[in-house]
Amino acid sequence: MSVIRRLDPVLIDRIAAGEVVERPASAVKELVENAIDAGARSIAVEIGDGGRRLIRVTDDGRGMDAGDLVLAVERHATSKLPEGNLSDIRTLGFRGEALPSIAAVSRLSITTRRADAPSGLMLQVDAGTRGEPRPASAMPGTRIEVADLFMATPARLKFLKSDRAEAQAVAEVVRRLAVAHPQIRFSLTGEHLTDFTWPAEEGDRDGNGNGLTRRLGRVLGRDFPDNAIAVDAAREGFALAGMIGLPTYHRGNGAQIHFVVNGRPVRDKLLLSAVRGGYADVMASDRHPVLALFITCDPAIVDVNVHPAKTEVRFREPGLIRSLIVSAIRDALARAGHRAATTGGTEMLGAMRAHVGGYGGYGARGFTPPPRPSRDAALADSWQAPHEGFQGYEAGGFAEAGQAAFEAFAPGADGRQVDVVGSNPEAGERAGEDAGEPAREAYPLGAARAQLHETYIVAQTRDGIVIVDQHAAHERLVYERLKRERAQSGIARQLLLIPEIVELDPLDVARLGDAGEALAQLGLVLEPFGPDAVALREVPAALAEGDLAALVRDVADALAETGEAAPLTRRLDAVLSRISCHGSIRAGRRLRPQEMDALLREMEATPLSGQCNHGRPTYVALKRSDIERLFGRR
Repeated sequence: MSVIRRLDPVLIDRIAAGEVVERPASAVKELVENAIDAGARSIAVEIGDGGRRLIRVTDDGRGMDAGDLVLAVERHATSKLPEGNLSDIRTLGFRGEALPSIAAVSRLSITTRRADAPSGLMLQVDAGTRGEPRPASAMPGTRIEVADLFMATPARLKFLKSDRAEAQAVAEVVRRLAVAHPQIRFSLTGEHLTDFTWPAEEGDRDGNGNGLTRRLGRVLGRDFPDNAIAVDAAREGFALAGMIGLPTYHRGNGAQIHFVVNGRPVRDKLLLSAVRGGYADVMASDRHPVLALFITCDPAIVDVNVHPAKTEVRFREPGLIRSLIVSAIRDALARAGHRAATTGGTEMLGAMRAHVGGYGGYGARGFTPPPRPSRDAALADSWQAPHEGFQGYEAGGFAEAGQAAFEAFAPGADGRQVDVVGSNPEAGERAGEDAGEPAREAYPLGAARAQLHETYIVAQTRDGIVIVDQHAAHERLVYERLKRERAQSGIARQLLLIPEIVELDPLDVARLGDAGEALAQLGLVLEPFGPDAVALREVPAALAEGDLAALVRDVADALAETGEAAPLTRRLDAVLSRISCHGSIRAGRRLRPQEMDALLREMEATPLSGQCNHGRPTYVALKRSDIERLFGRR
């Protein structure tokens, strides 16, 4: 007796459904993609009980006649491959399994009408059993209803999550398709989610035109357009377009990273790796950017048939597309200069309002002022105190108060002038100009007015104020300076008269020894000094008077974190980041007025200065109108 037998066709369809339709969101994805391929300009999605009770997708596409309607629910029947060439796929769906797979595990109803037809047609499929087409009243386009999903495979229902979780998964699918196709109107309604309707926008799906900007503002948040940079690059058959968020405009997960390949939303490890490489030294490793990138290429050089749900792709030349994305992101971030996220000021105002609210504010019992510190404590702890003869805000207001306070400043504790200009000639020229007050305030980061807690610089602009973290800002400036030196002629080194002996763990000694040649390129020349120590003989000239032992230990830690298998460039950048931290102005360092203005001017002239090497913002800007609202003036 034979033990091998052919499976029942209905059972085959149910097995196929398990590959294509994992959850309600999978079914929604297939149905919406079919609507897009049918030329729809408006797509409405409605779900019930997270999609397990009802999924309804209505579009205004081409519709179907009786012959197409019958074939649409047959396995391996499709209109997406007119020439039968799997290397020339120009549609979103092509397998010919979506509708029959869904119909095998649910009650499926299709109502459709062509624009030139006098009436519509309806076809029902009940758990794989197909009826006959019959006349029906219908608008041009197609409406598909999926009722009782997985009723024919009850085991599958046990693996579904809560209705809320399934509804959110559906919303995520619709959002990604809406990003990929801004020229189409999308709407979504149902329980356990926030209903939305996004109108069709002018502009193509490759990311050109203002339509994409408006759609991204609706999907990714209304703050995104103001905190994003346009990307437009091409190389050897690939075109890349879209918008990427500033490094300081980030999220705790990668849900807001959108990739679109030839109109198809995808989640691909190669592309995610490229994005991480583009943001490598401007964003913390546990944060994720917000962006939408559109890749257009010949279908023959990308394989979209590597995943049953069509969520992954495979490029013929993965190294090429990765390098294109990395370079395009870095170029765009460099163009952004010192820009930082506009949401920083909003978050700061929110924190300030909450703090003021704790004192009661203007409530039913009147205003309750905060506890008032003593005069000495206020001067010592809040900002650099003015000289004894200073009388307040009589003539010039806050501007003259800040300038009078500067006159009492002493240089740094070690008596040395802080070098914040020498790394950028343009910044040096701007800082050296004898500009009047209006001209200084016209700079993007304004004119320095005070130093708070010997850590934060307060600057006044024409329409607000800027608060700068002096250590974070100078750390980025030193880092960019060292990178330029390394790329141009090598980092300038200084020979130590007496070598610095640093005791370390033997593993760290071995790592430093293995990386000796690379470290020499960064200005660090050292050699083993026994099994548990190294001798430091040369250092970068900018750091000759710093804590050299701490510098060596930080470099060893950076090598341990990046790992021996990490690319050389990544390891060198990680080491440079640690080096720049030691060469920057420390918190608690008093600065002269000229030094503060020089720091601001160099920030304006240095790319990526809106965030430090660890991804934290270097400054926060507040508009005058925001401050007036904080005090109830607006």
